[in-house]
Amino acid sequence: MLGMEPSESATTQPPASQSRQLARPVLASMAVIFLAVAFALLTEDVLEGETRGFDLGVRQFVRSCATHPWGPRLLETMRDISGLGSVSVLVVITTASVGFLMLVRARLTACLVVLSIASATAMVSFMKDLFGRQRPDPALAEHLGLSLSFPSGHAAMSAVVFFTLGALLASTRESLPERLYTVALATLLTGLVGISRIFLGVHWATDVVAGWVFGSGWALLWLMVTISLRARLRTW
Repeated sequence: MLGMEPSESATTQPPASQSRQLARPVLASMAVIFLAVAFALLTEDVLEGETRGFDLGVRQFVRSCATHPWGPRLLETMRDISGLGSVSVLVVITTASVGFLMLVRARLTACLVVLSIASATAMVSFMKDLFGRQRPDPALAEHLGLSLSFPSGHAAMSAVVFFTLGALLASTRESLPERLYTVALATLLTGLVGISRIFLGVHWATDVVAGWVFGSGWALLWLMVTISLRARLRTW
């Protein structure tokens, strides 16, 4: 999500063409708007109960997977993957990343990473209380969820953290394959965390989809904020 500030890095990026510089913020803005609208529409459908059939269908499929011989091994794997999106793991990853940014004197980037993740955490907590959706029946879950259900905190925060740090790492690479690999890895980790929450029975499928949409949009929004601030710093 965030690159090094011009004053914080000894290396300079090759100048992009004027057309690309103009197109990127426009495309990013359109993507943020699209994700915001998608989240709003999904939330409306969930609150009106229009997604109940889909959620129950996915839940029934997940329960049927547990009856297969490989079911117990799959659930054990999903518990491990789910831990990647836990508060403890994400805090450790974020703290280590921010510490490194401070070490290389990328202070603005470090501050924006902290603000992005902290504000996302507050927003997810607020939305859970606002929408008040209950989790699936805990008697049928493989793991106990303590908070409310919508949106999935694991899915949302893993999207924010992994996409933020993935884009930050990608911004330091000039090779397109290296950039694509980094973003693809962040996408894979985010996807697996969300899927694990569904398989463990602690979230409805639409909780996870909403978490992915919100987290992706939030990370992209803060990317735009960072680009804008870096552009202003160049003129000061």
